[in-house]
Amino acid sequence: MTQIGLAWGEGPSQRYEALAERFRPIFAQIAEGTTERELNRKLPVDEIAALKAAGFGALRIPEAEGGSGATLPELFNLLIELSAADSNITQALRGHFGFLEDVVNRPAGPERKRWVERIVAGDIVGNAWTEIGNASQEAFSTHVAEKNGGLVVNGEKYYTTGSLFADWINVGVTGLDGKSGAAQVRRDDPGVTVIDDWDGFGQILTASGTTTFVDVAVDPLDVVPDESQFRYGAGFYQTVHLATLAGIGRAITNETAEAVSKRTRHYTNAAGPRSSQDPQVLQVVGRIRSNAYSAGAIVLQVARALERAYQAHFSADAEAEEEANTIAEIETSQALNVVSNLVLEASTILFDTLGASAAKKPAALDRHWRNARTLSSHNPRIYKDRIVGDFAVNGTPPPFQWRIGQAPA
Repeated sequence: MTQIGLAWGEGPSQRYEALAERFRPIFAQIAEGTTERELNRKLPVDEIAALKAAGFGALRIPEAEGGSGATLPELFNLLIELSAADSNITQALRGHFGFLEDVVNRPAGPERKRWVERIVAGDIVGNAWTEIGNASQEAFSTHVAEKNGGLVVNGEKYYTTGSLFADWINVGVTGLDGKSGAAQVRRDDPGVTVIDDWDGFGQILTASGTTTFVDVAVDPLDVVPDESQFRYGAGFYQTVHLATLAGIGRAITNETAEAVSKRTRHYTNAAGPRSSQDPQVLQVVGRIRSNAYSAGAIVLQVARALERAYQAHFSADAEAEEEANTIAEIETSQALNVVSNLVLEASTILFDTLGASAAKKPAALDRHWRNARTLSSHNPRIYKDRIVGDFAVNGTPPPFQWRIGQAPA
């Protein structure tokens, strides 16, 4: 059934349904095993492999270069659908799609061509940026060095989401010039060790743990300075989180509606003979669905702003590009607290529609709150309203990039 037929609203383009139909059978298979994977902590290795084989990782590559040529609204709508099946997988692929966005922002030439060919062939790129402990905000301790006539990467990262499933890892580094940038290294290099030690209470199947790099070879062409990376990156990465949250909202809707329709036990003081005929229960289910609908609509609106920033990059108008980037970041910030609040509420009130049995572990309904709460903690929400307010009152542009670590003395 189409997105319109399911009452989730019109898709982002006329061709969207045809594009989505290629992947919906895989999404359905992923959804079937979601609860089992959650309860048994089984990583979605096979599921991500199926998406790779279907060309999901090459969505943003233009059709003329072998990809699907998806616009950003189309990409984010597909990520909502994938997240409704299993939000862990979207989170695990977040680093890949961020790197892919960097590739499609590059001009035609050998640097773009080599990565396009890798991604069209099915390669997936993981993420390794954050450092913990005494890490500095000013520079990465993970660094590029010269050794035996070549370049190597050494260091340790945490929150390396998706790297365990990847063919390449995009690593935040300090370059030979002492400046921050990125380096792409092979996941199967003997100096790379990826450990599934993520111990968070949510998004437990993303393998967002530790990765170490010991004399890992890196091609000089795969060392990229910060200023060469796409400008709307902060908004893009945050919108992946928002799409994931919107998908969680749909999953909550679907699972709650199904559980209510099947429930036969009910209370003597209820407003109907069974849950499916109880107007108070139906009202809560309606609230959950409305929250999920609103979250998805907001994500698509933000995705349109990011698409304008992408298009502006090729306009040869620096002022127009700067404005588009600013607006995209502001729209993302405006959406963040609203979307996260909508989905967090839905993940809580779903239990009001069911009995105490809904809290039993085999139902795994608690994963929705845990996942939504974890996603909402990645880029602190408390700063977003202030940033938006400062823009509204003072015209202050938002910060496009930020770092976490020990503040300079």
